[in-house]
Order: sequence, then structure tokens, then C-alpha cells
Amino acid sequence: MKEYLLLFRNASADNGYLTTAQDMAEDMPLWQAWIGNIAMQGKLLSTAPIEYNASLVSKNELKAGPYKEANSVLVSGFLICKADSLEEVQNWSKTCPILKYPNSSVEIRPLIPFPTN
Repeated sequence: MKEYLLLFRNASADNGYLTTAQDMAEDMPLWQAWIGNIAMQGKLLSTAPIEYNASLVSKNELKAGPYKEANSVLVSGFLICKADSLEEVQNWSKTCPILKYPNSSVEIRPLIPFPTN
């Protein structure tokens, strides 16, 4: 089995996420069921939402605030799982609750294990 990182991307406002408290309350059961399905298969390794506040460090600069793409889309959470194939992870991702929002997406990145010798 291979491990995969899923990055959840969503549009944001200038100083926070666009989701409201009501959105979060309505979405929580959907996320619990979606993540629970992966966990019940024994394929969930880790998951968490990400705070809006951030620091961006580059070689010559330290900036406050999250990195946003040109359309104000940023990473809002992640999930690390294991699966038999990329197609299996793509099928899970097609039903991810984040996709109900405009400009949202799930980026799937296969993880490369570090050599152990």
C-alpha cells in the first residue's frame, strides 16, 4: 500500500475562511462520515483542519498570513491515508465535503518514503 497526502483547498476572505458557524455545524456530520469511511477501512493515518493564521518563510523574507493563490484559494486542511491505488484515493476525493464550495478542490500527492538504510 502507498501513502497519500490530500490537501483540501477552499476560497477565503481577506482575514479568514468563508465558512460560517452554521456552515461548519452542517458540514461536521458530512466530514465525520467521509473521514470515518476511510478510517473504518484502516486506511486513515492523520487528518486535521488548518488554522487560517500562518507564517510564510522564504530565503530572504518572513511574511505573516497564509499563502493564497491568485483567486484567494488556500489550503484549509489535510488528510494522510494509505491506499491500494491512486484511483482509490481519487474516488474517495470525488465525494469529499469540501467540493460543495465554489473554487474548492482536493489535491492528491503520493508520499515518497525516506530510505531507511
